[in-house]
Amino acid sequence: MSESDDILQLQMVWPTSQLAQPPQVVLPAGYRLRTYQPGDEPRFFEVMALAGWSGWDEAKLKPWLYRIVPQGWFMAVTQADDLIVATAMATHDHTWIRPFSGEVGWVAGDPAHKGRGLGTAVVAAVTARFIEIGYSSIHLFTEHYRLAALNIYLRLGYLPLLYRPDMFDLWQDVCVALKRPFTPKLWPTAPA
Repeated sequence: MSESDDILQLQMVWPTSQLAQPPQVVLPAGYRLRTYQPGDEPRFFEVMALAGWSGWDEAKLKPWLYRIVPQGWFMAVTQADDLIVATAMATHDHTWIRPFSGEVGWVAGDPAHKGRGLGTAVVAAVTARFIEIGYSSIHLFTEHYRLAALNIYLRLGYLPLLYRPDMFDLWQDVCVALKRPFTPKLWPTAPA
């Protein structure tokens, strides 16, 4: 990623003070949570496209499969027909600041099922899975315009990482748009 592209990439971290309190996974009636099963790929690609992540296919998925922690690819599915409607991956990030870091990745949902807490459920499941298997450094990346996703992350307890001075203005805009308090003095400037 170039320096100019990097400015739009926000980072968030799970506070180490919350490692003893993983988020609860709550699903509405009619849905359940499960992990990946062989054969999920075609519907996963559809959900990714519906969420604005076009171009997913076997070739694009393959490198991510090696990074997903065991039992770390979560799907919210309909109880009636096991249709995947939201997804998130718990991926090992050996390239980030710490060699043993977990990244919440590729959060996506079918817009036909939005507003039901399914994105929150899969992100909570990923976060809880990382904590369960011993990760103490958990982070995610997103863009400033993905307000629904940012609202999920903030509501669950993720903190903005103010890793560059220009992040202050972006986060202030996000907080105004989401009607959330802008509290940069409480946010980290470097990973724990």
